[in-house]
Formats: sequence, C-alpha cells, structure tokens
Amino acid sequence: MTSGKDRDRNPRQPGVAADDAKLFREAVRDTKPISPPDRIVHSPKPAPVPIQSLLDNHEALAESHNGALSPEQSMETGEELVFLRPGLPLNVLRQLRRGRWIAQDALDLHGLTQVQARAALSEFFAECLRRRLRCVRIVHGKGLRSPNREPVLKGKLHLWLAHRNEILAYCQAPQNLGGSGALLVLLSA
Repeated sequence: MTSGKDRDRNPRQPGVAADDAKLFREAVRDTKPISPPDRIVHSPKPAPVPIQSLLDNHEALAESHNGALSPEQSMETGEELVFLRPGLPLNVLRQLRRGRWIAQDALDLHGLTQVQARAALSEFFAECLRRRLRCVRIVHGKGLRSPNREPVLKGKLHLWLAHRNEILAYCQAPQNLGGSGALLVLLSA
C-alpha cells in the first residue's frame, strides 16, 4: 500500500511532485534546446623528454669507449682520488701530496652540470698550458647539495683527468685547500 504522498511523486525526478513536473513541461513545450557550442578538445600533453638524462647517457657511452683505468693508473684508496701517469716515479705523487708544488691557479666547478664542468675544465687546462702553469687546484665540491648527497663531479673528474695527456698526477687537496672537495693537479712542463 502506498500513501497519497508517494503517488504524487514523480518517479523520474525524485523530490519533484508529479503536478509540478507536468506544469514545467507545459511551460517549456515550445522552447528549442540550445545547440552545444563548438568545443575544443584538448589532447593530453606529450611526455617530457629527459634531455639531461639522454646527454648523460650519451656521455657515459662515449667515456666507456675510452676504456677503464688500468690498476697502474688508478691508485684510489677509499674515497680519495689519486692518479699517477704510468712511467712516473711514485715520488712525484708523494711530493704533490706534501706540497712541493704550489697551486698557481684554481677552477671551481660548484653548481655546474657535467656538460658545463667538462667544457670549463677543457678551457681551463688550455689556458693553464698557454700560461705554462705546473700545478693547479680543481674544486669539485663534496656533493652536499647533490641528490643522495654524493659528489657527482668527483667521479667524473677521475675519468676525465686520467685521459688527458697533459695531466701527470693528481691527488686530494690538503684540508686547507678544500680537502675531499678538491684536487691538486700536476701538469706537464
């Protein structure tokens, strides 16, 4: 059994009485629907292209063609970067560590991308050779603001410098010159 109230309700529009719905339909009987406006359909944005990642991958591939450093070239102990050109006496590296040569110029790579750092390094060494500098300091930073707080350029420098003919040796700078965030580099005379 339904009550009189339920009979008067419009089943297609809950909450609207049947009489009200009938009145409304009669009132709008002669109207014409408005045609929908022409709409612009937006296609989804294309995925972003990771340009820097592609450049880094390309650079890593190019570096891999140079080959890995030989055990003679890489005398790295722990986190310290150390290099001595094959054929040179170990004494050269000891003297570099002990400050026999004073850094005559410095290059700070803080805040540079790998591509920018490599270009700056090439320009710096060209200028050092032109000026006949013997010992320079390269500041690569400790990576405190890098992702995972790891020094990205430090590892790259190890490869870049060892493959340059003008580099005879390099080692971590003493604490007063940057410590683990810098290198002293001995250039050919």
